[in-house]
Amino acid sequence: MHKDEMIPETKIPLTFKWSGREYKVDLLGSDRVYDLKTSLMSLTKVPPERQKILGLVKGKLPPDQERIADLRIAGKSFTLIGTPEGDEIKDPSKLEFLPDVVNDLDVDFADNPAAAAVYKNDQRNIRKVREATEKLQINIIHPLRDGKRLLVLDIDYTILDTKPLTSGSLPPAECARPGLHEFLETIYPYYDICIWSQTSWIWLEAKLVELGMVGSTRNYQVLFVLDKTCMFTVFTERNGQPYAHHVKALQIIWNHFPQFSAKNTIHVDDLSRNFALNPNEGLKIHAFKNAHTEQAQADRELQKLARYMVHIAAVEDFRTLRHKAWKHELRRLTQS
Repeated sequence: MHKDEMIPETKIPLTFKWSGREYKVDLLGSDRVYDLKTSLMSLTKVPPERQKILGLVKGKLPPDQERIADLRIAGKSFTLIGTPEGDEIKDPSKLEFLPDVVNDLDVDFADNPAAAAVYKNDQRNIRKVREATEKLQINIIHPLRDGKRLLVLDIDYTILDTKPLTSGSLPPAECARPGLHEFLETIYPYYDICIWSQTSWIWLEAKLVELGMVGSTRNYQVLFVLDKTCMFTVFTERNGQPYAHHVKALQIIWNHFPQFSAKNTIHVDDLSRNFALNPNEGLKIHAFKNAHTEQAQADRELQKLARYMVHIAAVEDFRTLRHKAWKHELRRLTQS
C-alpha cells in the first residue's frame, strides 16, 4: 500500500496567536508543513521566510515536505511571530516570482512512470487539483470551437525572453521568439489555444497585449489565460534530496472543459517539471534567452514545433504519442 493511502484524511484543528489575536487553522493529514506556512500567510500576510512558529513541535520545525499527520499536533496551540508583507506593487523587473529559473534544477518524469505515479496518487495533490478547480474562474476570451485539440502554452522563456521585456531593455516585438505569430497561425486551424504562465495576471495581461497576442488582428485567437494562482507546490526527491516545485495540472482545465482530456491536449513548456502530473502530455522545447543575440534570432524551434503539431493533429488519441521524441519524429518525416 502506498504510504499516502494509509494517512487518514481527518481534519487537524490548530490554534495560534499572532499580533495579540487568536486564529484558528484547519489542516488535513496529507498536508505538508509547507501548507501550514501557506495557511498562516493567507491569514496574516506573514510570508513563510519571516514566520517563526513557537510551541508547535519540540525543537526546530520540520522541513516543508514533512506530512502534518506525522507530527501529531492535532488540537495544539502555538505562537506565530513575523512581520506581514506590504500590499505595494513592486517593480516587475525585481519581482521574486519572475521565473528566471535555472534549467539544471529541472526534473523530467516522462521516462520515470513510477515517480510520476507517486505524484498522481498523492492524496494532497489530488485534493489540490480539486481545490484549484473549484476556485478557478475562467474568463473566456474567445469561444471554444467544436472538434479542436487543445494547446496549453507557456510564455516565459518558451515563446519570449522574459528579462528584456520586463526590464524594458528591448521592444516587446524583439523579445518574442522568432516565428511566434506564424506558429500560432499555423496551428490555430487544429488547436484551441490556452496560455498558462507562472507569473501573476497583472504582468501576464500586459505581456500578451504588448506581444500582440491578445487584442490584435492576427489569424488566431487565445481561448483563455491562466496564471500562477492555478499552480500549486508538489514534493518529491531529486538526487536523494527533498525537492519542491510548482506544477501545472491539466486536470484543472479538463474539469472545466470535459471536451478536452489526455486524448487531445498537448502542453508546451521549457520546463519538464511543470508536466509532473501530466508527463505524457508535455512537450519540452529548449528555453529562449538572450533575444538580442544573432544566435537567438536564428532560432527555428517554433517553426519545427508547428510542423510537428500539424502532423499529429489528425491522431485520434494523443496518448499513443511520445512527445519527448518529437524532433526524432520530425527527422523521420523529412527523410521519408
